[in-house]
Amino acid sequence: MRRAPVVAWPPDGYAQSHVRVSWTVEPAQAESMSKHKSWRMILAGLCTLVLAGCSGSKSTAPSEAKPERKGVLGKTTQEIGVFDPQAPQRVSDQKIQATDPVTAPLSAYGPLAEKASILAVEQALNLFQATEGRYPKDHAEFMEKIIRANNMRLPVLPNRGEYRYDETTHALVVVYPQENPAP
Repeated sequence: MRRAPVVAWPPDGYAQSHVRVSWTVEPAQAESMSKHKSWRMILAGLCTLVLAGCSGSKSTAPSEAKPERKGVLGKTTQEIGVFDPQAPQRVSDQKIQATDPVTAPLSAYGPLAEKASILAVEQALNLFQATEGRYPKDHAEFMEKIIRANNMRLPVLPNRGEYRYDETTHALVVVYPQENPAP
């Protein structure tokens, strides 16, 4: 199906940069093109139905509650507890523990989210210290003046990781439950 371009220069009044192009098609090719065009239209319609999700089982009624997602990606929290160094917990070192090259990017999410959260809270604490001349006196003031005042939403951590505020060092700490706590 070969088309031959025919170039016609514009009439007077058009800018020289405009060029009109028209295509000529032989009559034998026109019939073949119309058959292909109908198949293309059918194929485009089927693709549209598949991509749009033609099943009628989905309802958009607002009364239906969406099931809660089980993963941690995209979820945020403002829950920060008080750090207890004597509690049976493991303090995170924010190091990526990747042994498998296939799942390494997934295992890097937790430590990267921890580090980003710690840096954001550290900056807010430094700004508070610079303006007030002191650090928050307790956990309640930390939550009010640092987290809620700055509307900080920290990412939910995988593997039951939790944020804790250490009142002695004035730092955000990430802790994980200890696998085998001592009795």
